[in-house]
Amino acid sequence: MVARQRAEIVDLQRVAALLPVLERAKGAVMVQEGCSAQDAYEILLERCAAADRTLVEECWLTLGAIRPLTGRSGRGGRGPDPGSADGSVFASAQYLAPAKAASHASVPGSGGDGAVLLGRLALSLATVRDLHDLARCLLEELRTGTEADAVLIYGTSGAGLRLVGHAGIDDLDASRWRTLPVAGTEAVRDPVSSHEPVWSEGPEGSEPYVVPDATPRRWPSRAWLPVNAGSQAEEVVAVLRSTDRAFTPDERGVLVGAVQLCAGRMTALGSPAPRKRPRVDTVQQIFDALPGSMVLLAPLRGPDGTVEDFRIEAAAPGSVDIANRRGRELIGQRVLECYPTVAGTEVWKGYQEVLATGRPFASEPFLYEEVVAGIPRHSSFSLHVSRLGKHLVVSWTQHDVAARQEQRLTALQRLGNLGWADWNLVTDTITWSPYAFAIFDRDQSLGPMRLEELPEHVLPEDLPELTRAAQRLLSDGEAIDQPFRITTRAGVRHLRIVAEAVTDADGTPLEVHGFFQDLSRQRDAELALLSSERAVSAQRGLLQAERKMAARLQQALLPLPDGPVMLAGLWANALYHPAERGISVGGDWYSAIELPDGDALFVIGDVMGHGINAVASMAQLRFTAKGMIITGSSLTDALTRLNALLMHLKAPSGGHTTATMIVARYRPADRTLTWAQAGHLPPVLVRAGQAVMVDRPAGMLLGATPAPQFEEASLQLQEGDQLLLYTDGLIERPGQDLQTGLEALATAASTVLLTGRPQSLAALHASLAHAERPDDVCALHISLPSGESAEEAADV
Repeated sequence: MVARQRAEIVDLQRVAALLPVLERAKGAVMVQEGCSAQDAYEILLERCAAADRTLVEECWLTLGAIRPLTGRSGRGGRGPDPGSADGSVFASAQYLAPAKAASHASVPGSGGDGAVLLGRLALSLATVRDLHDLARCLLEELRTGTEADAVLIYGTSGAGLRLVGHAGIDDLDASRWRTLPVAGTEAVRDPVSSHEPVWSEGPEGSEPYVVPDATPRRWPSRAWLPVNAGSQAEEVVAVLRSTDRAFTPDERGVLVGAVQLCAGRMTALGSPAPRKRPRVDTVQQIFDALPGSMVLLAPLRGPDGTVEDFRIEAAAPGSVDIANRRGRELIGQRVLECYPTVAGTEVWKGYQEVLATGRPFASEPFLYEEVVAGIPRHSSFSLHVSRLGKHLVVSWTQHDVAARQEQRLTALQRLGNLGWADWNLVTDTITWSPYAFAIFDRDQSLGPMRLEELPEHVLPEDLPELTRAAQRLLSDGEAIDQPFRITTRAGVRHLRIVAEAVTDADGTPLEVHGFFQDLSRQRDAELALLSSERAVSAQRGLLQAERKMAARLQQALLPLPDGPVMLAGLWANALYHPAERGISVGGDWYSAIELPDGDALFVIGDVMGHGINAVASMAQLRFTAKGMIITGSSLTDALTRLNALLMHLKAPSGGHTTATMIVARYRPADRTLTWAQAGHLPPVLVRAGQAVMVDRPAGMLLGATPAPQFEEASLQLQEGDQLLLYTDGLIERPGQDLQTGLEALATAASTVLLTGRPQSLAALHASLAHAERPDDVCALHISLPSGESAEEAADV
């Protein structure tokens, strides 16, 4: 009970403090309208209802402290509309006239606290002296009600904002918040153009302006409140909070109302910036007309009042920093950002001494180091510092500009093998750069070479063309670009002269400027490249000739049939595919013939290697094997003799040539296939749709040992059987073991191989083909057709 009464007493005291504002407004209306006090009160209430304002706002408007607001209804926004029925922030009217202003709503959920806060702010505004004082007044009133920690007042400036008043931050922070460009994102609109507040809450909150780094961490919740006056917003008030809590609807209403309550006072005070800017602008105009490097610095003080940095307020066009920003681009930057190595030096101490005492400071030449793109550079400077009011004027001179340019010119001549030359035709004076002497291999003590001396050094075959070019230059003033050769102690050098003439009004040449360039290294490189191209061309021709000869030899030795053939009642088809088509010929081969006694002979082999030697070995094995079988040798005896042949032949690299082989003889009378093998992969038999690997008889690689052992095996063929003989190139894959390749071959053969179909072998090869073929592929497809299949094969 006691607490409630005390609260009521406090509220009555606050209302009593607001009554003078109402009485002054009533007095103004009485003078304007010539009416009584009661009639003046009624007029104020009518104006409130007609314009959708609260009584306090109407009182301030009547007294001329704030400007009238327009466009307050019907706008969508991010927060409560100051003039809407559910968001009125000038609700203190219910304290001034409870009977007449009951229709005006208070701050939602805030009871009388929001109204009292705004009323107290309205009284405090009458005593503020400038915009900084206004920011402090706002912060004092809003700190308790909205947990505000800093208030910044901005004026519009081009495509952004310019700080004109602040409270809650020091000068160093103020320099960081001094200018804020518009962010320009579609996610949030500029409060100045939209006339709507923006609530930036949390680290990912939308921001209408480009704020300093670490702002979301230091000030997690921020409010951007336009000061709407008439049809435009000329100021924006930023409220910064260190709490990460979002603004409540009550707080938003109080903030919008508080800012609008300040509109009139802002107009009366104006921005202090226009009173100071003309001075800075005048300095900038003077700087723009001056040569050299010069800046105007404003000190930035920390919380303890010490100077922590300087801000560049104006800059001459010749001023430049390590980021290559020049002139006006430096305005708004801090000295330690532009010239970081100045901190703690005698120059920095000179800045502070001049600011404190006003005595000018002139430094001795000092060495300044800057790092550009990770490369340290050193320059020599002298500075002069003077105080201008509360600012510093700093000018400096760089002493090594000419030396640096000379170094760059020397490096250019050295790297480009260039040497410049000037010839004054009036005084007949010739000047060469040091590198021109090096190009001509001439002692500098002898001076530049005279024109009449040049023919002694130019090769006779180049002299006529060079003479004609010189005549065009000296007679007609025509620019020339002429190559020529000279003789030096180091040998012949290839040079180039590029020159132009400076003529008088009549076109007569007065001076010649040009350069010599040593092209000897380039010419040597061109000759070496030409020689290499010729060698490559000759080698290419030899390789092409060898390839053509090998291909013709293999075509003659291993002709491929145009289609399937019938041998002793069997259907047979062959395939050969080189690993590198058109480039290398290998040693894979096959043979399929009908013997004089009516049997059929099938042979397939693989000689190690490629090229002419492999083709030659293949030819000997192919024809020798057929000859021995035709003359009556058994299969194992033929393999034994072929092994002896390979043991006798020598490979180009030394040692013996090796080969694998299968030799098979088919007897149609009993459909028996007798075969032997020498280190070759097992045949694949497809019977009734199932593919199996045929067990191999004993047999060693040909050419591996002088006394190998070979055995025979027999296979009874049935109608519809498919038998595939092949070389290892059909199943070899990089990184794949042999067993996996054989299993893949068996799976593909069981579905692809068909009797009487010539494309079956090509389809099998395509299903197993790989982008990287390490070896040649040779395959022989043999099948025993049924009656109908035999007729179809005969038709094909």
